[in-house]
Amino acid sequence: MLGPVILAASRSDRMRRLISAAPVTKQVVDRFIPGEDVDDIVPVVRDLTDQGLELTMDVVGEDITNPAQAAAARDAYLELVDRLKPLELGTRAEMSVKLSMFGQALEDGHELALKNVRPVVEAAAEIGTTVTLDAEDHTTLDSMFAIHEELRKDFPQTGCVIQAYLFRTEADARRLAANGSRVRLVKGAYKEPASVAYQDKHEIDRAYVRILRTLMEGEGYPMIGSHDPRLIAIGQELAHRAGRKLDEYEFQMLYGIRTEEHLRLAAEGHRMRVYTAYGTDWYGYFMRRLAEKPANLRFFARSMITKG
Repeated sequence: MLGPVILAASRSDRMRRLISAAPVTKQVVDRFIPGEDVDDIVPVVRDLTDQGLELTMDVVGEDITNPAQAAAARDAYLELVDRLKPLELGTRAEMSVKLSMFGQALEDGHELALKNVRPVVEAAAEIGTTVTLDAEDHTTLDSMFAIHEELRKDFPQTGCVIQAYLFRTEADARRLAANGSRVRLVKGAYKEPASVAYQDKHEIDRAYVRILRTLMEGEGYPMIGSHDPRLIAIGQELAHRAGRKLDEYEFQMLYGIRTEEHLRLAAEGHRMRVYTAYGTDWYGYFMRRLAEKPANLRFFARSMITKG
């Protein structure tokens, strides 16, 4: 299995050095991570929104080892909000955050992460947009959901992510769907043990469909995070059966993957949001995208040839 090997490489300093130094790496990374700072990303935001697409932006970097780094991550997002303000895009440009960047794994990390993420959520609300809390490995989720619930008391539009491969997610989806949350459903990109997660691709796909049906039939706003053509078609059918209008759910895909499909869905009137990561600490994000499923390796390899 390639996935576990790639995930192991994502945690290896030696592999980080080797891959970062490879001449071909920058060409591939530039294709899928369109910049290292906010000055790089603003033109990308303008370009994508001009094409009828929406964005969720992620400042990459998760290896936080002290509170000062967590505060710096907070400040990077506040800078992003400041640069988005004059564009007046509202929810067409939102943000995704990983609580690990805000100090979740440090001592008293739950309180620290909440303290750091709250000003970002507040600032986003002031310019008419919102924040989605990304899901990380299963040991962090109780904290993430608790922070999500706390933030929603003042900012009910705050979203969260759930992962289809975890056994717990069907129950989480039922709770969140009844709650009226904004929920992004993904398959999952972390290496999880068989005690907590499905290991077989077909089991994960079946779980994804069950969970998506729950979200579509609920009172929340489903966000379908997938590049899988079959799951996209199933999502459209489930939305139709649930009587949802085109603006009552959305699709989300990664920047640089299936770009023609982004435009096709938008042209059909769907809300199509592009998950757009930027920053200097791209390695962990990049490797997880490769590990997420073998097809991503083909996407990356094909992009090197086709450029489209």
